[in-house]
Amino acid sequence: VQLQASGGGLVQAGGSLRLSCAASGSNFSRSAITWYRQAPGKQRDVVASILIGGSTYYAGSVKGRFTISRDNAKNTVYLQKNSLKPEDTAVYYCNAMGSTWNNWGQGTEVTVSS
Repeated sequence: VQLQASGGGLVQAGGSLRLSCAASGSNFSRSAITWYRQAPGKQRDVVASILIGGSTYYAGSVKGRFTISRDNAKNTVYLQKNSLKPEDTAVYYCNAMGSTWNNWGQGTEVTVSS
């Protein structure tokens, strides 16, 4: 599975963005997809995950503001981000994990201005 993240940009606090993670390859529907983010000088942290069956997980800091979803027909996972805060500023990465693979996409940068 090869991944391409997009949708980042500059947004004011309180605004919204939707990130997309488009996958190529035949294993997408059998992959758990996770969005991570890495702020400058910090470690890469989990933001949200969606499993094969559609179950989701959110980090506490984004719960209620971010929504992860997947469209297996389009081989794409989305991260809808609402009520953005300056502390959401980071490079966002998507990851696909399966039984024998663990692949990363390139990051997409999100900057939230106060």
